[in-house]
Amino acid sequence: MAKSPEVKLAIFGTAGVGKSALVVRFLTRRFIWEYDPTLESTYRHQVNIDDEAVSMEILDTAGQEDLLQREGHVRWGDGFVIVYDITDRGSFDEVVPLKTFLDEIKKPKNVTLILVGNKADLEHSRKVSTEEGEKLATELACAFYECSACTGEGSINEAFHELCREVRRRKMIQGKTRRRSSTTHVKQAINKMLTKISS
Repeated sequence: MAKSPEVKLAIFGTAGVGKSALVVRFLTRRFIWEYDPTLESTYRHQVNIDDEAVSMEILDTAGQEDLLQREGHVRWGDGFVIVYDITDRGSFDEVVPLKTFLDEIKKPKNVTLILVGNKADLEHSRKVSTEEGEKLATELACAFYECSACTGEGSINEAFHELCREVRRRKMIQGKTRRRSSTTHVKQAINKMLTKISS
């Protein structure tokens, strides 16, 4: 039996935006009211996406790690979820510096990510409009989702599945270019040997 493709996703965002709640909602369809915000956890999850079994590893970062830890998380991940809280302008302002950090560590590759505005159930306390989230996602060239880990509204499952699809698309493209370049190297080596023999 073929091993199901593995996708590693890391969840980033400032402390208190609901990263853990979002991950737990995705995995269990439940909402957790209490958890330790300083804990970092990794979850394994089997999911069917487009009729194919995909093995996901999800790293829920604490949001307060030091630079070295954070850099390690970025190197580990294939895809990233950047979460902000729609009631907290500061968490939204942190999105661009976070994306810049991801780009810096992952270059020359393009970073595969989605932007998620969480706590959509707190409409009355909203500080960041949906339009601002959409505009920023367009600037970052990524998909955008608004949802609520608390009520489960919004496309939480779709967000994670779409990120998986994108990671797998990119891996396939990179795999093809890698294969092509190694074939080219072999051809060049053979041609050099033949040139030496004939001279």
